[in-house]
Amino acid sequence: MTARVLVADDQSVVREGLVLLLGLLPGIEVVGSAGDGEAALRLVAAERPDVVLMDLRMPRMDGVEATRRIRAEFPGTQVVVLTTYADDESVFAALRAGARGFLTKSADADEIARAVEAVMNGDAQLDPGVQRRLISTVTALRVPPDASAPAAARTAGGRGAAPAGLTPRELEVLRLIARGLSNAEIAAALYVSEATVKTHINNLFAKTGLRDRAQAVAYAYRNGLADPS
Repeated sequence: MTARVLVADDQSVVREGLVLLLGLLPGIEVVGSAGDGEAALRLVAAERPDVVLMDLRMPRMDGVEATRRIRAEFPGTQVVVLTTYADDESVFAALRAGARGFLTKSADADEIARAVEAVMNGDAQLDPGVQRRLISTVTALRVPPDASAPAAARTAGGRGAAPAGLTPRELEVLRLIARGLSNAEIAAALYVSEATVKTHINNLFAKTGLRDRAQAVAYAYRNGLADPS
């Protein structure tokens, strides 16, 4: 499947370079570029791209607000943030706005292509450094499992409480998501197909009310369902 991608960055040299780079990658079609969030929003409305590569610091409308508007008005379009800024405030603001990927501008072509493919498949893709900080922050805020939870809702390893409807295999998949594994890596680890992994993920998201992998990581660490090591 060809991914239709829109580039949003206020620096013309960066924007034009990304358009040129993406145009050389197989499976990606660049449908437009924008120099600010307002222009990005207009182009998304006109072109309905699959993915927007979004800078954060832009005039008129920044990347966070543009991401929030795009995800609210055009839910079929995913957003991957590609920015120089990877401080905690920027990361969490972008994820709260609905970004499914977060890369720094040091990312190479293969990393960008993997991020586009991941969000197209319903996964999330975070820069490794960003993912480590996210896990560290969530771990620091982790609350003890609810001791009053029924025994049937506790995990077999005694790591914490989980919804009573979450199966042992779904818990296993959740722990592997928290370790940063992709669907393909989870499938290999559990000796099942990727389709089976996606089914487990969809089920555990439905049962826990989670929206994406970033929330799943936070949920796992907050409830003691994953090992911080």
